[in-house]
Amino acid sequence: MADLLPPGTTLAGCAVLATAAWHETILIAHMDNAYWLNRWERQDIGFHQTEINPYLREFWQRLQLSPASAVLVPLCGKSRDMVWLRQQGHTVLGVELSIIAAQAFFTEHALVSLDSACDRFTHLAADGIQVLCGDFFALSREDTAAVSAVYDRAALVALPPDMRRRYVNHLLQVLPPHTQILLITLDYPQHEMTGPPFAVSLDEVAALYRSRAEMTVLSQYDVLAQNPRFQERELSRLEEYVILLKTFAP
Repeated sequence: MADLLPPGTTLAGCAVLATAAWHETILIAHMDNAYWLNRWERQDIGFHQTEINPYLREFWQRLQLSPASAVLVPLCGKSRDMVWLRQQGHTVLGVELSIIAAQAFFTEHALVSLDSACDRFTHLAADGIQVLCGDFFALSREDTAAVSAVYDRAALVALPPDMRRRYVNHLLQVLPPHTQILLITLDYPQHEMTGPPFAVSLDEVAALYRSRAEMTVLSQYDVLAQNPRFQERELSRLEEYVILLKTFAP
């Protein structure tokens, strides 16, 4: 059997790798808080974008918000997009599970945060940007009372199917009526790759939101050629969608 191992690899090493892979598979299957906390602790954050999202730059004006409007960024990580939104004049409310991610955001942007804690969240805030560090599902209507818009680039696609329904239901429950959502999602044959990011089709978005929001597809892109890491996973198709949702009262 040893003859079949790559050079320099021991049976013990293979056992360690197999155990780690098994652990990762279990975490993905359950996709609980521990999964994401573990990703941040290991700095396994390939989902983090180092540049401002180009779709945000291109399509944000379609929401026609006043500069002072408050914007919610769920599962925000340490996204630089929050800085861009603040530069447009918006106050920004991020929600993030990992304190490592939340603290890194303020450190990397040379912002000295004022920190406080309550029973549900640790609050970190500076220069019009506040991050609530804790469980997204603990978010309340009081937390989002001033919100006029939501920017979702990496929240919906980060969740497996059962949690996507729960996420959308909770989001719609806490948002004020007539909130706009700029949603960026991607679609590929789900059987060809284990997420995250997960495939979320236009049909699924419509099914998730149709009872509480109008849906407009702003753009659709074939992006497989621009994404080598997905080509390496041997995907046959990869599309990104930019979607505008306008919520209405139930």
